[in-house]
Amino acid sequence: MATPENPSDQEGSAGSAGKPGPAPVAIAGTGPGRPWARTFAGVLAALFATFVAVGLAITVIPRLVTEELHGSAFDVGVAFTVSGVVALLVRPYAGRLAQQRGCRPVMLLGAALIVLVGALYALPLGMLGLFAARFVLGVGEALLFTAGSVWTVSLTPVDRRGQIVGFYGLAMWSGLAVGPALGEALYRFGSYPAVWTTAAALPVVAVLVLSRLPDSARLGTAVSTRLLPRAAILPGLSLGFGAFGYAAVASFGALALTSRGIANGALLLSLFSASYVTVRLVAGRVPDRVGALPVIIVSASVEAVGLLFIAFSTTLWPAAVGALIAGGGFSLLYPALALIAIDTPPESERGAVLGAISSFFDIAVGIAGLLGGLLAEVSYTATFLLAAIAVLGSLFTGTAAARRRDRALSAPGS
Repeated sequence: MATPENPSDQEGSAGSAGKPGPAPVAIAGTGPGRPWARTFAGVLAALFATFVAVGLAITVIPRLVTEELHGSAFDVGVAFTVSGVVALLVRPYAGRLAQQRGCRPVMLLGAALIVLVGALYALPLGMLGLFAARFVLGVGEALLFTAGSVWTVSLTPVDRRGQIVGFYGLAMWSGLAVGPALGEALYRFGSYPAVWTTAAALPVVAVLVLSRLPDSARLGTAVSTRLLPRAAILPGLSLGFGAFGYAAVASFGALALTSRGIANGALLLSLFSASYVTVRLVAGRVPDRVGALPVIIVSASVEAVGLLFIAFSTTLWPAAVGALIAGGGFSLLYPALALIAIDTPPESERGAVLGAISSFFDIAVGIAGLLGGLLAEVSYTATFLLAAIAVLGSLFTGTAAARRRDRALSAPGS
């Protein structure tokens, strides 16, 4: 899934170290003849196509595990956890690699790996084969999303950082909104082969788009070697707590409604994602205008309320309303935390911060899948209650992150 961070005030290139300024990093091919917006649009198109492919499998995997591979709800959680853990480990390195080698080749590699994922899904390798596919997916997502984030950061004017980072996340969530519905339709039309074929074909579109874009300038070799920069910890924890809501809906929304005798449970993830996209489009500049902290408080509170609707629904409509509320609440959490995360680290750490904060989302989805799967063996209501409680953790960690950022910026010499 996925994540985040930093738009650019940026300080030129590595060669200008020691002279920070507001000018964006120069991007090859984005001068007066080729506006940066054109390159950014291509990055968004590639991200969207790839995450539609990722989303195709989200509602199909629980059915594959429980009906075809004779696994349990816990196995469903493990399948989603594998990609999260792998992405946790890969994202910080992906950020540094993008800074050193350029963003386009790293995005191309990520998209190519996700093409391979579709092929792995199709092979009759059982549960271990599914876990292997999710492993490769974690690597591919980390490379693609993190390098694209670094690219976005280098293009973004300072006064629009929250909005543009929000648009970048929108491309991912638009794909996740379309993907599950399309995956369900493909499954009903042609069963698993139709889903897997499409999951392999869509990232090819991303490869073609990326191959026609100019590459970003390399920032040089003076990049951080830290796996977890300090600036990423509190914003990352806040994003991770918020991700519990998405993980519950994605992994267990359909299964929860099915267990209650309610049809069309796959609709919940599409509604969650569609609400996320709509709020981001309509209110994308709110974090820039009112500040990060008020947005964090409102976002976490609203998301938790939506999850409670799902937890106690006995018909489709309350659950659907809950998914809309939760998705809308979660929507602005990411850009608000991104504003906090990028304000204080030096340029040499920004790629690593970018990768690390995204990793908190991935690992939270994995932990939520495991814990939710264990609770689901007893009660899906308990799974969604856990998610609602975890989401409220964003209030505390997000507030702490904002205060720490304010102290750092007000310190002498900052």
